[in-house]
Amino acid sequence: MDKIKRIKELIQIINKHNYNYYVLDNPTIADREYDKIYDELVSLERDTGVVLPDSPTLKVGDVVLEGFKKHTHISRLYSLDKCNTFEELKLWIDGINKQYGEQEFTLEYKFDGLQMTVIYENGKLLKAATRGNGFVGEEVTNQVLTIKSIPLFINFKGKLVVQGEAMIRLSVLEEYNKTALEPLKNARNAAAGAIRNLDPRVTGSRNLDMFFYGVPYIEGKTFSTQTELMQFLVDNGFPVYNYSKLLNNFDDIKTEIQKIDIEKKNLDILIDGTVLKLNNIELRNDIGYTSKFPKWAVAFKFEAQELTTKLIDVVWQVGRTGKITPIGLVEPIELAGATVKRATLNNYGDIQRKKVQINANVFVRRSNEVIPEILGVASFNDSCYPILKPTNCPSCGANLVEDGANLFCPNYYGCPEQIEDRITHYCSRNAMNIEGISEKTVAVLRTNLNVHTVADLYKITVADLLNLESFKDKKSLNLINSIEKSKNPNFSNFIYALGINGVGEKTAKDLAKHFGTIENLMSATVEDLIVVNDIGEVIANNIYEFFRDEKQLNLINQLFNIGLIINYPIQTLKTNQAFTNKIIVLTGDLKNYKRSELTTILEGFGAKVTSSVSSKTDLVIVGENAGSKFNKAQSLGIKIMYEDELINCLK
Repeated sequence: MDKIKRIKELIQIINKHNYNYYVLDNPTIADREYDKIYDELVSLERDTGVVLPDSPTLKVGDVVLEGFKKHTHISRLYSLDKCNTFEELKLWIDGINKQYGEQEFTLEYKFDGLQMTVIYENGKLLKAATRGNGFVGEEVTNQVLTIKSIPLFINFKGKLVVQGEAMIRLSVLEEYNKTALEPLKNARNAAAGAIRNLDPRVTGSRNLDMFFYGVPYIEGKTFSTQTELMQFLVDNGFPVYNYSKLLNNFDDIKTEIQKIDIEKKNLDILIDGTVLKLNNIELRNDIGYTSKFPKWAVAFKFEAQELTTKLIDVVWQVGRTGKITPIGLVEPIELAGATVKRATLNNYGDIQRKKVQINANVFVRRSNEVIPEILGVASFNDSCYPILKPTNCPSCGANLVEDGANLFCPNYYGCPEQIEDRITHYCSRNAMNIEGISEKTVAVLRTNLNVHTVADLYKITVADLLNLESFKDKKSLNLINSIEKSKNPNFSNFIYALGINGVGEKTAKDLAKHFGTIENLMSATVEDLIVVNDIGEVIANNIYEFFRDEKQLNLINQLFNIGLIINYPIQTLKTNQAFTNKIIVLTGDLKNYKRSELTTILEGFGAKVTSSVSSKTDLVIVGENAGSKFNKAQSLGIKIMYEDELINCLK
């Protein structure tokens, strides 16, 4: 192989991807693939001793955009060296400990956002800039002023440069993409595109956060440790993410990193690794820097959860609610420990917003157990063609109904896939936990034994099963026993098993706790349902309409007639004369309680908390800025309790 020729090829490829990523905010390759070709270039340069003038290994990061003013950093902003294995990490730690004695290290998240600095003088925010190439960045002060968490004024009066990461929370990104004409591909791109947009209104519309972790320059003050530096940031009102560990043992560091790798799926921010820093800042000055990295810090990168692959085709699946979901068939890729061949596109509106086409190269992301998702298009080619919107249900042929971005099959009680999916859901482990029933088994039972509702399951006999292929004596008996055992479910499991649209396991538990019995739940109004923790108007209406559907009520009655008995938890209620057996309404802003928290407390005393004031209301608890409910309570002569009195009653 001509190594010099390959070096030139790699430089051209990497610089093209850098331009797409940093300048156009339009990444065309996944991080792991980029790292692979970048590492190949580094290896070849090391082997040959040749580093060409346009090599990306000479740069730290972004290209400065013409539309922004250039900003020269007071102190250079370095990138971080990285390691991908614990063997590499141990060598790095052992190297420092061998030369300088056993040291303490801080472990922090490695944020996947846009690195920036903010400058303060005389306690006032003066300027903000992107990292750029480490020496020169882009001034983005107006954009940064839209980030509400960044303080405009601080207590420290000397000149100060603070370093952090602009990010968009995953929940915020999800909400933004629901209505965006151009959905954002990922959280990192969303933050970078917002900060580097010339219109600050665009930046503001994305509701960014920023988390700080460094002080590249400070006038008139020094820090002895990283923990002291972080406390300084907190004391001056800078948002600091609430995770940092002080560790000095490799085994403890390894255990903690493994724990973060597992738990990162539960975070509302995107991280792609951890950062290990020497805690002793004075010693950092002795250890020093390479031409690109500080020698006293290293990033441990997690396995990539996002890659690019080719979209081969799209198939349409029908769910238990009748929603039609497009599933992309992709060229197989190894991603986050699994071979991915299928990835969701959510709905037809999602396809349109993302402009996805057959044969396009697409970004696929997988987060642990969550189904892989196609995030957007990396690149098109001449063989690409549009994905057509279906007009008929792929299962039963019914004409599809369009509701916003979604397509639905209206044949709720006659569509085979809907029927099978509802029965499968009912039998699942966290619902009725009927062992031995899979999707394939349900299809066999529907086709051969006319099992069209969950009530039909309880009519099956061992003799029926023995007539089916692959069902032997033991298997048949075990299945019948499992079906029989399911007749005494816990209340929350039964609610979840019903398959009410939008009601997951957590919501089912909240409903069970709040209403106590199936009769109370079935008779609840929309107003009664909305006061339950985290239930909004849409889900409340879904629940209300479900229990007003004659066929659903008939099905529930069939289950009870068959012998199903719900196992209700024994509730031991506290008593409080002010609240027990009272109908209570909460209104206004309470300083000491979240509404959901107070509702739970009051229900623990046997109170019923409702959302509307009526002649049946016993008590209205009032916070600040109370409105019409307060006025109505006064007009009806209902007892009113203010927060001070509430606190005394709860003591």
